[in-house]
Amino acid sequence: MTVPKSKILVVDDESSQRKMLKANLSLDGYEVVEAEDGSHAIARVAEEFFDLVLMDNRMTHVDGIEALKQIKQISPGIPVIIITAYASVETAVQALQSGAHDYLTKPLDIDELRIKVQQTLEFWRLKEENILQKRRIENLFDASSIIGRSQTMKEVMERVAQVAPSEATVLILGESGTGKELIANALHQGSSRTDRRFIKVNCAALPETLLESELFGHEKGAFTGAIARRPGRFELADGGTIFLDEIGEMTLATQSKLLRVVQEREFEPVGSTKTVKVDIRIITATNRNLEEEVKAGRFREDLFYRLNVVPIPLPPLRERKEDIPLLVEHFLKVYNEKNGRNLQGFHPRALDALMRYAWPGNIRELENVVERSVILSRDDYVPFSELPLPVREATGDSDVKEIREGLRPGMTIREMEKELIVKTLEENDGNRTRTARVLGITRRTLQHKLKEFGIDQPAADAAAEG
Repeated sequence: MTVPKSKILVVDDESSQRKMLKANLSLDGYEVVEAEDGSHAIARVAEEFFDLVLMDNRMTHVDGIEALKQIKQISPGIPVIIITAYASVETAVQALQSGAHDYLTKPLDIDELRIKVQQTLEFWRLKEENILQKRRIENLFDASSIIGRSQTMKEVMERVAQVAPSEATVLILGESGTGKELIANALHQGSSRTDRRFIKVNCAALPETLLESELFGHEKGAFTGAIARRPGRFELADGGTIFLDEIGEMTLATQSKLLRVVQEREFEPVGSTKTVKVDIRIITATNRNLEEEVKAGRFREDLFYRLNVVPIPLPPLRERKEDIPLLVEHFLKVYNEKNGRNLQGFHPRALDALMRYAWPGNIRELENVVERSVILSRDDYVPFSELPLPVREATGDSDVKEIREGLRPGMTIREMEKELIVKTLEENDGNRTRTARVLGITRRTLQHKLKEFGIDQPAADAAAEG
């Protein structure tokens, strides 16, 4: 397949050869410019851009190899094919070492010429696309937003980089805490609407009675309390992007009204007969399986297909555990700066526990654990004992199991609380300060509980606390 309108510079000191090359290449849809020798070729490249240079090696004034070297100094990215009448290994090696992409020998085989020109242009086009794709990914995903080197996250990043410049409606799928809002933001930032508004709506956070007004706006007097006209989120997003999070929480009634906006990009505010038209890109997200919701009759099938133009599934943290150390490092930096701390990291045993834990709350839960550790830890490295109990349990540690085994069905809350305090105190060698941090309470509260439960701490343990 040829690349239409690619501009090729044909360089040869024989006029008949130039015209023959131009005639054949023009038939394939290329724009062909002629240069009668190497010096003219250098001048033309300095003046304008060419997609490819096809140049004879032996010319009267400046030969092809010398012209090639100077052309590469002016524009290193231009592919050059050298034509030589001397089919020798030495000539080919010299041309390639000087920066030529390929070479052809005389007498020219026109079919071979056309194939090599086509392949060279296609090669450099793909190379340029890969560079642009890499830059888009780097721009969309930096250290302050989305972190991940796992294969699953690389695939997500590549999908976002492909989709972001388009106007396609996107449905982001993933469990709570997997970073759906960050992906939506990356899609907006990578689009042509990046300098316009990015409006976010959490559909689960608004009661049904308010969601319609919030999305579509209302007129003065539309309902009790509507003392003035108020534009909705769709109207505010005009020209930009709207992100509807937790779309699966919408009722069927609101889904019907949303369907019209998705299809027609128009709606009527509550209490109005005037149609408002908007130019918006719609991105939605959900932690529900919408296909199952459709089967259960809780989500409109036609709306699902309208929203599911480009699905982007996000993996849960338990399926991308190789990213945990990177995320921990990032959150440590964030919360060290926020809290004026300088923690260096997690003790190896603690990091092992983080890697083994299933993280039902995903990245949000991991962030909370790191923040808590930064605030409570008094060491340079967070010890295993200061991790939340569920995280420590993931290691199968016998001490942690003992705490759980001490809690049995039929116990009162008071008995469970006492057992937990006793076991945690034992695990921390009687250190009340550390025990309080692990339990998530103040030292004073712990002392009050010890007194309440009649738990006496041996003098030796008290002395050990200093």
